[in-house]
Amino acid sequence: MWKGILEDIFDDFLRFMHPDADEIFDFGRGVTFLGKELRQLFPPEKDKFSTKIVDKLAKLYTHDGAEKWVLIHCEVQGKYNIDFPLRMFTYYYRIFDKYRRRISAYAILTEETQKPRTGNYATEFLGTKLEFHYNVYKISQQSEDELLRSNNPFAMVVLTVRSVLEKKNLDDNALMEIKLKLAKQLLQKSFPKMKIHKIMFFLECYIHFENTENNIIFDKELEQITGRTKTMGIEQQVLDMAKKQGIKLGEKRGIKLGEERKNREVVINMLQKNLTNETIADFANVPIDYVQKIKASLN
Repeated sequence: MWKGILEDIFDDFLRFMHPDADEIFDFGRGVTFLGKELRQLFPPEKDKFSTKIVDKLAKLYTHDGAEKWVLIHCEVQGKYNIDFPLRMFTYYYRIFDKYRRRISAYAILTEETQKPRTGNYATEFLGTKLEFHYNVYKISQQSEDELLRSNNPFAMVVLTVRSVLEKKNLDDNALMEIKLKLAKQLLQKSFPKMKIHKIMFFLECYIHFENTENNIIFDKELEQITGRTKTMGIEQQVLDMAKKQGIKLGEKRGIKLGEERKNREVVINMLQKNLTNETIADFANVPIDYVQKIKASLN
């Protein structure tokens, strides 16, 4: 979900991090995401149990006419590794070596602890010294009141993650209360409708119920709030149904066949919701090329 929401409101993310972003970046020229190029520099790790990090590389133009490469790291599993600063530096020098452009790097940390994390990597030997500094944004340290006062859409994303970060073993009733509260706060904001749609989808998927039938209850509650008969909850139901369907196939027809059919059906269902290829690949745990191949077969 992080991959998708960062692409959907990337300009707001930069404005959130830098209030003068509109003076720096020429957003009118658009943003190009270089996912394929990034994967060529950093092939996927073979260890499926390794810490997963969401990496985004975006190409923007600045008002001074120069291109700006922006690298974003988001540790979605909330586990900080002592080698993370080295990883950030490794990304920096490999990207710089290929593109020779200015780079601004960001690490968004979603771990529960409020322990401060360093935003630099340094090494020194026999008079040779290197210091690398990058931006660190730690969600657990953010103020709920300040996030609520913010008129930036990215603040609602942070608020969504923060709302359940320090609360463990919440039952569906508690999650329902949190989810509805966040939905009301989001709908009170004067954001563009499309961005409200994207953030609502992030909210629904990020805070998920153990009992998927509660998605229907959540939708009905939203109907009362908005006065509409159609809400964004159907997208979450598509994900849940696809996942359930895949599990049943795996149980009935064997793991290999079940996994293959599950992946295909999950991808098809998500393509029908017009989600990005990267979001679908991340959710279904399949290569982007696989998503693109299925998409082409449906056209």
